Amino acid sequence: MKHILVIGAGRSSSSLIRYLLGHAAKEKWTVTIGDVSLPLAEAKAGGHPAARAIAFDINNARQRQEEIAKADIVVSMLPASMHIQVAKDCLKLKKHLATASYVSKEIGAMNREAEKAGLIFL
Repeated sequence: MKHILVIGAGRSSSSLIRYLLGHAAKEKWTVTIGDVSLPLAEAKAGGHPAARAIAFDINNARQRQEEIAKADIVVSMLPASMHIQVAKDCLKLKKHLATASYVSKEIGAMNREAEKAGLIFL
């Protein structure tokens, strides 16, 4: 079973989360939805059996690294300026990363190291 961590449950994540949960059974995915607002994450999870909603503080390095470590792929739906913390952890923990933003210079600079590790950084 593949585990997907979606960080950020704002408006822009709605379609992605619906898609992931709509295909979760067929693809054998579990999806953790993390947001600073637990009620928002729970609303996006919608009680789906493949979903887990969590209160997620991007500035809590311990929690961030623990949740990233559990994932096969991380999707950061955070504002672009917040992707760098997630990207650094994904690289350290050897996890694939996708963001909803253009690749920043900082993340682009990590791309070579990610490729060497066999990781996808989008």
